[in-house]
Amino acid sequence: MEIFKAAREFVRRDARLVERRLFATVFEGADPDGVVDALRGYQNADGGFGHGLEPDKRCPDSTGLDVETAFDVLIAAGVHDDDLVRRACDWLQSVATPEGTVSLASPAIEGYPRAEHMSEWTYVPGLNPTAGLVGRLQTMGVEHPWRDRAAAWCADALAKGFPDDAHAMHESLEYLEHTDAPDVAAVKEWLPKLSHYRADAADPEYGVTPLQFAPTPDSFWRQLFDDAQLESHLDRLIADQQPDGGWAITWEPPGAAATLEYRGIVTVQALRTLRAYGRL
Repeated sequence: MEIFKAAREFVRRDARLVERRLFATVFEGADPDGVVDALRGYQNADGGFGHGLEPDKRCPDSTGLDVETAFDVLIAAGVHDDDLVRRACDWLQSVATPEGTVSLASPAIEGYPRAEHMSEWTYVPGLNPTAGLVGRLQTMGVEHPWRDRAAAWCADALAKGFPDDAHAMHESLEYLEHTDAPDVAAVKEWLPKLSHYRADAADPEYGVTPLQFAPTPDSFWRQLFDDAQLESHLDRLIADQQPDGGWAITWEPPGAAATLEYRGIVTVQALRTLRAYGRL
């Protein structure tokens, strides 16, 4: 329980309001409507989310990445707000390509502080984040014309082959788990070929880990990994807790505030994963 107590102190001391409300809901039984109330401060008049909800860019404009972050928070809190989500879907529809794809960000971020990796590649519509957004809406049971159009594009794109980057693959798996008979064997064979995939728990570099593909034991994609691999990553997750109680990140956000904000995000996620796997 020392792991939990130290992390709780970090969240209470250094995390932003939305993560504090999420922590209180997930771990202390607080009303999840408080999470929705916190998210409303990040929603723009156009229905999208911005204002650095995903902290790597400090742009107030709506972005696909911020909408995805909002959906993640709602799913984690186990709460749904029809108006909040519908407006976000309407925004996605308004900025999508004719095929239904959306991008992570737009050139609007260039007028504000941002992490170095938030550059032109984030302006290109693709599976990241389109497939992930579709999958999250399916998880929430939300129907919308944009979701249907984007899902059809994802099906066509993935029929031609998997992406070569672990982030895009993670987004694709969010979608694929809701399709009929996803090819688990093919996915498992493809994983080692991905860039930014961190299969080895001892690897200190940045990357997407098995625990991100399977954050709970009942995750659909848990079947991709053996027990030993997941246990080693859980051991590493525990070892990575910092003296201040929070978890560190392995990239450079645009400033000190953004760094603390992201540490709050990953700390709540770490606690959720550790609890799910019986490590708290």
